[in-house]
Amino acid sequence: MSDRLQPGDEAPAFTLPDADGNEVSLAGHKGRKVIVYFYPAALTPGCTKQACDFTDNLELLAGAGYDVIGISPDKPEKLAKFRETESLKITLLSDVDKKVLDAYGAYGEKKNYGRTYMGVIRSTVVVDEEGKVERALYNVRATGHVAKIIKDLGI
Repeated sequence: MSDRLQPGDEAPAFTLPDADGNEVSLAGHKGRKVIVYFYPAALTPGCTKQACDFTDNLELLAGAGYDVIGISPDKPEKLAKFRETESLKITLLSDVDKKVLDAYGAYGEKKNYGRTYMGVIRSTVVVDEEGKVERALYNVRATGHVAKIIKDLGI
């Protein structure tokens, strides 16, 4: 399990397939701020709420210079279904081997109902135009999280 990122850290580079199987890399967003968020599974209630909140606020975020990328261990086919089912406008990337999740400290030990297991830690990392971590938020809630980010970023 990787350490959690801190503001000022270099954001780990990544290139992952999107819902259509196209390669998307963090480097392709240089010059813009990027909100990279990690979620456990497409088509589940909490993750759907969070993805819909980001989609609903995408215009506002884009207008303020932010791109939004959601990353989960789901296969591209499931991401495509998620996008179509929920009319999502955000970029969804597939990290099946969890290397990027791990590099961002978004995969590790979780506790739920008294049992401990390895899983995706719902996290959001804001990367600045230079590829540095501006903010790193871990164990965030699915509901109300996007509104909090918008408030914290002063958008």
